[in-house]
Amino acid sequence: MPLPSPDAEAQIRLLPLGGLGEIGLNLFVIEDQGSLLLIDCGLMFPEARMLGVDLVLPDTSVLTERTADIRALLLTHGHEDHIGAIPFLIEQLGFPPIYGTPLTLGLLAGKLTEHGLERRVDCREVTLRQPIDLNPFQVEFFRCAHSVADGAGIAIATSAGLVLHTGDFKLDPTPLDDQPTDTGFLAACGDEGVLLLLSDSTNVEQEGRTRSEREVGDAFRQILPTCRGRVLVSTFSSNIHRIQQIVDVAISSNRKLLINGRSMLTNVAIARQLGHLRIPDDILINERDYEQLPRHRVMALTTGSQGEPMSALSRIAADEHKQIFLETGDSVILSSKFIPGNEKAISAMINNLYRLGAEVHYEKTSEIHVSGHASRDELAEVLHLTRPRFFVPVHGEYRHLAKHAQLARENGVEKENAIVLENGQPLRLTATSAVREAAVESGRIFVDGKGVGDIGFMELRDRHHLASHGVVIVFLVLNQTSGETLFGPELLTRGFLNEEEQRDYITAAEQEVVAMLAEHGVATLTDREEMRVEVRKTLRRYFNRTMNRRPLILPIIHTM
Repeated sequence: MPLPSPDAEAQIRLLPLGGLGEIGLNLFVIEDQGSLLLIDCGLMFPEARMLGVDLVLPDTSVLTERTADIRALLLTHGHEDHIGAIPFLIEQLGFPPIYGTPLTLGLLAGKLTEHGLERRVDCREVTLRQPIDLNPFQVEFFRCAHSVADGAGIAIATSAGLVLHTGDFKLDPTPLDDQPTDTGFLAACGDEGVLLLLSDSTNVEQEGRTRSEREVGDAFRQILPTCRGRVLVSTFSSNIHRIQQIVDVAISSNRKLLINGRSMLTNVAIARQLGHLRIPDDILINERDYEQLPRHRVMALTTGSQGEPMSALSRIAADEHKQIFLETGDSVILSSKFIPGNEKAISAMINNLYRLGAEVHYEKTSEIHVSGHASRDELAEVLHLTRPRFFVPVHGEYRHLAKHAQLARENGVEKENAIVLENGQPLRLTATSAVREAAVESGRIFVDGKGVGDIGFMELRDRHHLASHGVVIVFLVLNQTSGETLFGPELLTRGFLNEEEQRDYITAAEQEVVAMLAEHGVATLTDREEMRVEVRKTLRRYFNRTMNRRPLILPIIHTM
């Protein structure tokens, strides 16, 4: 369903296509006078139920017939949930110009090169507080402190009024790069008059204010003197401020640093080149140095803090890494949050690290992580500074959005003007009114290997069925004229019963199929599709009656 253009002036349309009701997949569309502006284009890592899926992307099919109307794609910061879908979707979006801060575009550049798109995508660096004419939009980026450096919010002047998008942010008064969120700019916008505020909702359930990133450095400096062996630190490769603090504490503790993992090496190189990381060359070592130097003189920095099966840290924990290994007395620091859905994988990895004799410091035992998102008092402060007429919470699960809308009502936004949207729900906005429109197509696209969008919910359902109940394959050859059985039925199972247990059941199941064949005439027996249906029905009833199990049944029927 194509998205039609508004037919009147002085009104805009909002359309979230990802990031509302979920963590990740951030993609927001603003329309004014027939022109479209996109904000962020992120991915989500698969949930446990998405068997075999590598990545999840937002569905942008509603924009397919509107690509000529897209003026630009604006990026708030360089996290995967805000830029990760671009290499997969940019062609479908018609290759609009992409605007972002230098580090954000630097992190994106590596992804574009990996997909062979570096020459096809027009990336344009922005200067903070420098207006950009994207007629009919006037756009201005402003600093927002977050857990990745060079983050920004976006002010968008539209025909209906000023729209503010915070991106992901917190009001850290002492950020590591001395670039706090530009509250002066927010206050100036509030004085000018803000039509709409779109604000990060991730931490709305957290009371008070989010701790400063500098406190993580303090925790590192407390932990390191207690470590006698090798130290292995794992964090997100995009958290440049955290990496800088790890580098600083390595220097102060007289340890050399090994950087491991492709994304970590890539992002560190980009950040150093752009001046966001200060790492002396003489502190860096390779794998051979790591093995040969005294254990108390080395530290390794790697990825894999979420327990990803093939990550460097998971392989180290399983004692399967070729270059990095741990011994009794070594220490591991997991400097990241347990992302919901990853708890079991992380716990299993921590158990394996302890089995190797390592001491493990993580979120539940040490203060070695702080959030990059604003808590309730900070969110309320932004509402006070901007004083928006309308408020739409973004970036969060549905409960986060609902609680953030309630917070807005408690802080001056009229009840009906604090609006909770869901993905695919357009909102038409004027200077004085907001009207919900009929929902449009939205959803998720699954990436499996090199396939993008060729796996859907039906295939995931079958994978769940296979994982839960196993599969029974039925081989049967029939005479194409008489329906006489020439071979079979023969049953082969996988993930259903072990060989000893299945013998009697499988023999009886084969007899059930024989009995079913005897009940049908030539017309049914010579119709292969009809026979597949009858075989499935027969075996489903049998296995449900005798074992209370529901394996996936795949009849393979030939006629000769």
